[in-house]
Order: sequence, then structure tokens, then C-alpha cells
Amino acid sequence: MSLRNRVTLAGGVVVLAVLILASVVVYTVLSAGLKDESRNKLKAAVTDSENMARKWKQANEQLFGDKANDPAEKTSARFPSGPAPVAGMLMQFIPGPVPPGTTSEFITTTERDRAVSEGREAGYFQTADYQGVRYRVYTAQVPQDPNGTLVRVGVPLSEVGDALDRLRVLLITVTIGSGLLAAVAARLAADRVLHPVHRLTRTVEHITATQDLTARIDAKGDDEIARLARAFATMTAAVDASVTTQRRLVADASHELRTPLTSLTTNLELLNEGPGTDDPQAPELVRAARAQTHELTVLVNDLIDLARYGREQTHTEDTRLDLVARRVADRAAARATGPEIRTGLEECLVHGDPDALERATANLVDNALKWSPPGGVVEIRVEARGTLRVSDEGPGIPPEDLPYVFDRFYRSPVARSLPGSGLGLAIVRQIAETHGGRVTAGPSAAGGAELCLTLPVVDPPAPADPAVPKR
Repeated sequence: MSLRNRVTLAGGVVVLAVLILASVVVYTVLSAGLKDESRNKLKAAVTDSENMARKWKQANEQLFGDKANDPAEKTSARFPSGPAPVAGMLMQFIPGPVPPGTTSEFITTTERDRAVSEGREAGYFQTADYQGVRYRVYTAQVPQDPNGTLVRVGVPLSEVGDALDRLRVLLITVTIGSGLLAAVAARLAADRVLHPVHRLTRTVEHITATQDLTARIDAKGDDEIARLARAFATMTAAVDASVTTQRRLVADASHELRTPLTSLTTNLELLNEGPGTDDPQAPELVRAARAQTHELTVLVNDLIDLARYGREQTHTEDTRLDLVARRVADRAAARATGPEIRTGLEECLVHGDPDALERATANLVDNALKWSPPGGVVEIRVEARGTLRVSDEGPGIPPEDLPYVFDRFYRSPVARSLPGSGLGLAIVRQIAETHGGRVTAGPSAAGGAELCLTLPVVDPPAPADPAVPKR
């Protein structure tokens, strides 16, 4: 079932359920009201029994004719065998004392009738049939009658039943009609409300079919659908950028790998031909092959690190950036034969992956050592605000190369003759961005280059109050 049909069905069902509930409540309230009105009407007739008795006598005279005025028939006229219609009601007077078991065309008297006549019980309601019509009958004592005259007043049940039937038909008709109208309105509203969803669906299907991540997505408005469209557009842009970067990385890596592999293959073929290792050039070929193998190893390791540091950190902790820089500086000083390494390290606490931060620092220092002239100085400084600065006294970075020094496989024309894969500084940027920081490049005070790694710092814990005893 489509979303439009589900919205239509849901709208119709909800409105229909509300209308059914409202109809049940209205019917129940009105039914109780009509029944109460019928009972009140009967009680009012008993209260006005004197006036009703006069009307009853008039109806009785019409019913019995001259017998009502004949003394010989006065008793039978006074006590007719059946009730008479009065003011739209059926009324019967039974003079007291009322003996139980008196049979009439209407209702046979009972002990309860005697009790009501004598005032020992209140009036009561009952249902009785008379001449094929069912009546709601109220039996009570005539007010202020010392003889205990009993009066029965009845109204046809159809008086209330017909009104309730008409009400029932009206409510059913209104409920069904309103439910259908609500379903139609829900369908029209669903077409309008879900139109942005339809557009987004068409765009997603187009992207799925064509793999075109640059397809434009309409994201106007501030509602949830527009927010979803903007989020999807952002996601597709990120995926497109990621795919583009991946393709460029594969192309660049293929190019970088092809050169040492070709040289290595050539040297191995030369060793395999002719006298082999007895060739006077064999040692030189072996040295070249080993250098090319080392270059391949560095390149592959850099590619692995580039991919690894691009993921979310699996292990992070509060790390002293100054201590990380100290370890890197000590290792570099132990193996460096040319440039002098100087340090200025302030205490700095950051949160991150210690191995990744050490790799980034080492790459910055290795880059500075590579460009420093013999006898030059490489300075490593850590500032408490979260900045690591590595500067050298080399030739510096040309202004036209500054925007690209941290790109993958980028090597300036003057650097292509030097060893390296072009991934070291790209790994530094990857680590910085993963940790929520940034890396920049610019000229140093000595005329060389200065590379800065900036990371968010962690506030050090407050010192313990010496006045508070430790447990």
C-alpha cells in the first residue's frame, strides 16, 4: 500500500472513529434525556392530577355516554374497566382503597399498588401493553387525596423510540458521510503534503539508476521534509566528495606505485640476465632494488596510515602534547647528523589518539629535517593553548604551493628529486581534522617554513584542596 493510501486510510479511520465515539456519546445522552423527559412528563401529570381528573371525566363521559350521569350506573362510570386517553396520554383512576387482584383491561392491581395507595411506598414505573401499543406507565397516589385514589398515567414507548430511531439514522448518516468526506480530504491533503516526498523519491531513484551524485535536490522550506532533503543533499555531496577523493587517491597511488615497481622489475630482470650476480654492476643493481623496495614499503605504510587515521578514533585519552613532542625530538636528535634540533615545550593537555598524534608530530619533524640545510636548526615548540610549531631554515615554501602542501601526493617541482611519497603532510592534516583541529603552513622567522598543528585543549583538573583530608 502506498504512503498516500495509508495517509488517506488513516485520516478517514481517525475521523470515523472520532465521529462514532461522538455519536455514541450524543445518542446516549439524548436517549437518557428523552427518557428522563418522558418520566418527568408522567410525574407532572400525576402532580396535576386534579386538572387531569377533570379531563379524564370529560373523556369518560364521552366514552360511557349517559351511563356516567345515571345514578344506577354511577359506580361503573366512576370505575371504568379501562383507561381513557387524556392530553396525549393514557390515564386511569382507581379509587381507594385499592384491592389487589382487580382485573381491568389495562393493568391488574397488586399488593404494591395497595401500598402506593396507602402511602407506604412511592410511585413506580412499569411497562404494559394496551390495545396493541406498549406504554411506559407511572403508578402513584393522587396528591392530597384522603381516599388513597391511585392513578396510572402512561405514554407510548414509541414516543421516545421513534425520536431515538430518527436520531440513530441521522447520526449514522452523518458519521458515514463525514468519514467519506474526511477520507477524500485526507487524500487531497496527502497529495499536497507528500509531493515533496515524491520529488525526493524521484531524485533518489535517479541517483540510484545513474550513480549521479551531483543531482540537484529541492530543499525549500523549514518543515521535516525540507530538512530531510537538505540532509540527503549534504550526504550525497559528502559521498560525492569521498568518491572523488577515493578515485583521485587510487589514481595517484597507482602512478606513485608504478614508478618504483617498474624500476624494481627492470633491475631484477637485469640481474636475471647474463652472468647474474657475477656482473660487475650487480651490487649497484641490488642497492637500487633495495632502495626501491624501501620506497614501496614507505608508500604502502603511508597509504595504510592515511586510511587508518581517517576513521573515528578507537582509542582516545588525555595526552600531554609536550611529552609527545619530546619523544619525537629525542628520536630525531639521535638519528639526525646535520640539522640541530631545539625545543621549547609548554605543558599542553589534549584529548586524542596518542599514536596518531605522535605520527603527526614525527611527520612534521621529518619534513623539517628533509628541507633543513646541514648545520641548520629545526625548532619544535608546543604552546599551552594547543599549538605545535615545527620550523626550519630551509628554502621555504613558494606562495603558489602553500594551498597544496597538505594534499595527497602533492610534491612541488623542487621536491620531486627528494625521497618521499607525498603523503606525510596529508596524514598530518587527516589526523588534525579527525581530532577536531587544523594544520597550517607559512614562512618561519629564519626564512624557512613553519608548519603549525592546532588541537583543542583539555582543561587540567583543579588541584585538590590541601585543607580537605584524604581518606
